Amino acid sequence: MSNIDVRPPLSQLLVAALLLCWATLASAQDWNYRARPGDTLWDLGARYLKSDVQWQQLQAHNRIADPYRLAPGQTLRFPVAWLRVQPAPARVVALRGQVQVSDPVNGTRALQANMLLPIGSQLQTGDDASVTLSFADNSRLQLRENSLLQLDQLSSYGATGMVDTRMRLQRGRSSNQVTPARGPASRYIITAPTATSSVRGTLFRVNAGDEDSPAATEVVEGRVQVGNRAGQRLIGGGHATLIRAAGIAPAQPQPLLPAPQLLESQLRLQPLPLLAAWQPLDAAKGYRVEVVLAATPDVVLFARELAEPQIRIDSLPPGQLRLLVRAIDADGVEGLDAEHDFSVPEGLPAPLTIAPLHGQTVHQLQPRFQWAKVAGATGSVLQIADNPDFLHPLVEQQASNQQLRIRSPLPAGNYFWRLASIDADNTPGRYGQALPLQLSDVPVATPLDSTRGHKGLLTLRWPADTAAQYYRVQISRKADFSRLLLDEQVDTPEIAFKQPWRGGTLHVRVQSIEDDGYASTFSTPQQIQLPCRLCYGVGAGALLLLAL
Repeated sequence: MSNIDVRPPLSQLLVAALLLCWATLASAQDWNYRARPGDTLWDLGARYLKSDVQWQQLQAHNRIADPYRLAPGQTLRFPVAWLRVQPAPARVVALRGQVQVSDPVNGTRALQANMLLPIGSQLQTGDDASVTLSFADNSRLQLRENSLLQLDQLSSYGATGMVDTRMRLQRGRSSNQVTPARGPASRYIITAPTATSSVRGTLFRVNAGDEDSPAATEVVEGRVQVGNRAGQRLIGGGHATLIRAAGIAPAQPQPLLPAPQLLESQLRLQPLPLLAAWQPLDAAKGYRVEVVLAATPDVVLFARELAEPQIRIDSLPPGQLRLLVRAIDADGVEGLDAEHDFSVPEGLPAPLTIAPLHGQTVHQLQPRFQWAKVAGATGSVLQIADNPDFLHPLVEQQASNQQLRIRSPLPAGNYFWRLASIDADNTPGRYGQALPLQLSDVPVATPLDSTRGHKGLLTLRWPADTAAQYYRVQISRKADFSRLLLDEQVDTPEIAFKQPWRGGTLHVRVQSIEDDGYASTFSTPQQIQLPCRLCYGVGAGALLLLAL
């Protein structure tokens, strides 16, 4: 078998030589590609080049004599100006609160999760709202509360992985996690009213500034180029620069405030409400607290700025979460984050409460609690505390049914109580609302109604106690009930007894006894004035003797 000459004919070599002239018209900025086995120039041209750029131009630019033979690993240079450019809309990956989006085609509407945003979209967040955007290279931007952002350029260079992302932060704040650049055309640029921040892979925040604070770029990791017409600054990780006006160059980098130290003794992350406190920083005028998803920290679930070094968070969604706390200095520059990961279980819902009522005063120091049953619950847990934070519960007691009485009496005073359901794995779910409760050791004033019946009977009645199974009645001539004339139990709220012959004052008190045997305190003693029946008899006899 004879050998076949696969060398290109002379005409192709001449064409290649002519194409060298075209290469001088291309941009000096090239994207580099390493050839893989099986690659051909025409395949690569169809994949990466614009429709009006021929693969022969790529051959000339790289001075390739034989387009049929590309050595694996060979570097091919693609001028950026020749690369196919296509729109790369941003995607909404997380949304909190009310956010409006507007663009020339669709007008203004409420932003929705997973919405795709084209070039020209403008986002506006409300007082307690934020949105996280994902771009074509998986870079992410978190737009914070009361902010306004314009998406000016959202493009990708075909399959090269290079992305051109440019935005204008007209008001408010953004946090940015930028994927490292994959080529010379990769851009991530945020323009604020007074300066532009450009980066090729880092973690940083931009503050557009307002009347109370200057604009700022805060770099947490990596480096960011910040500049305007007055000058440029390269800001490294852990530093920030202030831009006080468009005509003033960015200031010298200043260190970010350190992360506050969380106080473990005052940190409670589970169960909710979350309680946290930290060591105050002298240079801080305030603090920002965020709760984010631990796996994707740019997804904000909770955010608040406050002056005091402590916080309470009543409600959070279930999942693996992260608490972030950073200090804010007098110029509004935010510092480094203190971090603490924690978990909020899915859990069963809290049961509906029945008794005591919200804010009720219970004249028992060992009250009984009742609630509804939650489907799937194997029990419930009750907590009582002297404050609504429940940092240190005074009582924590479980029950397998829908009621319990606390084991030991509490001192009279004001308390809060709450309930959680327990599942089959003996794991408590979410606690319900903290309900106020007042315990009193003052006896209840039980109004008595007395009726003198036939045959010398005296009947006493009092208002029924819905929790009582029966009642205990004591009657004595002594106010301290040291000597009893009567001590009986009845199952209705009344008692009838024979009226004593000797008149005077009777002291009466009533005690409610519930179905579990718990006896309440006796009611406030009341007095009954009785006439002297014996005295009437003696007086009548004396009158009869006088008459005789």
